[in-house]
Amino acid sequence: MKDIAINAILDSMNGDTAYLTDMWEKCVDEKRKRYPRNKFSLVLKKMEELGYLKKQGYKTEITFTKIEFIDTADHVGFINDIIFTNESLIAKSLKKLDSKKIFIEISKDLNSQKLNKLILKDYDLFIKGVTNMLELSSSLLLTIENTENIDLKKELKLCFKQIKEFLDESNETLMKFRGSNERIVLQRILNNKIPKQGCLKI
Repeated sequence: MKDIAINAILDSMNGDTAYLTDMWEKCVDEKRKRYPRNKFSLVLKKMEELGYLKKQGYKTEITFTKIEFIDTADHVGFINDIIFTNESLIAKSLKKLDSKKIFIEISKDLNSQKLNKLILKDYDLFIKGVTNMLELSSSLLLTIENTENIDLKKELKLCFKQIKEFLDESNETLMKFRGSNERIVLQRILNNKIPKQGCLKI
C-alpha cells in the first residue's frame, strides 16, 4: 500500500467544492501517475469519516465539499466519537481472537501464511479498527502541526496520546501467548498499516 497526503487530496480541489472526477485527475503520485480510481474513491470515503469532506450527488455528478469545524468542542467531540467507535471495535474483536491461532500455516521464511478461516471475520475487524486509529493519528498530527488554535492543539495531543496508549495495550494483548513466528508476521502486517504523518493508506 502507498501513502497519499491528506493535503494533496485537498489541494486537488479548485476551491471548497469539486467533482470527484476532477479531483482524481489532478491528484497524482510521486511519479505523476493517477491512483486507481476505485482506490482513490475509498480514500475520499476515509476523508469523509475523518471530517475533512462531505459527499454529495450520485455517479458522474458526485462532488465533495470541504468541512471546517468552527467550534473546538465540536471538533474534539467528533474525534472522540471516532476513537470510541474504533476502541469498541478493536476490543470486541480482540476478545474473539484471544488465545486463538490467527495463522494455521506460516512458511519457513515467514513471507507467506494461511489465515484461520474460523477467526477471519474478527481478524478483519481488528485490522480495520487498528488501521482507522492509525490513520486518525496521522490526521491528528497534521492538524496539531498546522492549527493556530492553542486549545484545539492541546485537546488533540491528548486524543493522540489516548490512541497510542490504547493501541500499545491492544498490541500487547494480541501478541500474548503467541509463538515467535506468529508475532513476527502479525507485527509486520500491523507495521505496514502505519501511514506517514499527514497521510492515509491507498
